[in-house]
Amino acid sequence: MSEYFKCFLRSYKRFFIFVFFLKMQKHHIIKLIEQGEHQNLDFKFAINDSKKIARSLSAFANTSGGTLLIGVKDNGKIAGVRSEEEYYMIEAASELYTQPKVKFETIKHTVEGKQVLEVIIKKSNDRPHTAPDEKGNMKAFVRVKDQNLLANGLLLKVWNREKKEVGVILEYNDAENFILKQLTENKYITFSKFRKLAGIEKNYAEKILIDFILLDIIEIVISESLIYYKLKDI
Repeated sequence: MSEYFKCFLRSYKRFFIFVFFLKMQKHHIIKLIEQGEHQNLDFKFAINDSKKIARSLSAFANTSGGTLLIGVKDNGKIAGVRSEEEYYMIEAASELYTQPKVKFETIKHTVEGKQVLEVIIKKSNDRPHTAPDEKGNMKAFVRVKDQNLLANGLLLKVWNREKKEVGVILEYNDAENFILKQLTENKYITFSKFRKLAGIEKNYAEKILIDFILLDIIEIVISESLIYYKLKDI
């Protein structure tokens, strides 16, 4: 075997290993899709309603940030972005239908020969961001698992207090001790049950919960069927 041929084989082998290595490296978008939709990730096959997208922008910005993948079906199959209009509809969602405007970044990817638009929304320090609900009323949304749900009034008050950057002065009276005891003995408590068992007015009950939330002692949990309060996980 000639030296030239041996050199050719070595070069071909290195090239083959290099190509194999590249194929083994999964695309960033594929890795995201494999996670499935969750608190910080949402798939959109297409954008045909800027108001609906505005709700997603609001939810991500109001919670912990997240990523929208445009051109990906709910089952994770890549369909590809259909036209440049997709980007402009996201821009319209932000500019026209979120208050205050939700900022976002976009990155275009080519995956499996199709274009996927990655929309990145960071957690906002200017929350609550509102968007139109199905009736057209401006509401604040939060991201819960893979859903966009309405924020309740107490959470809105927590966000407004955060923006004011006012310190928390908490007195441990009977009602404060009561809710801590309740949450130590039970997994959670609803607002109405807390008010009823503690025998206190609505405003006082709200103040106690808001103070404890701001102190990172209690957290609010929102689901489709129930809103409740629990001790914050350490």
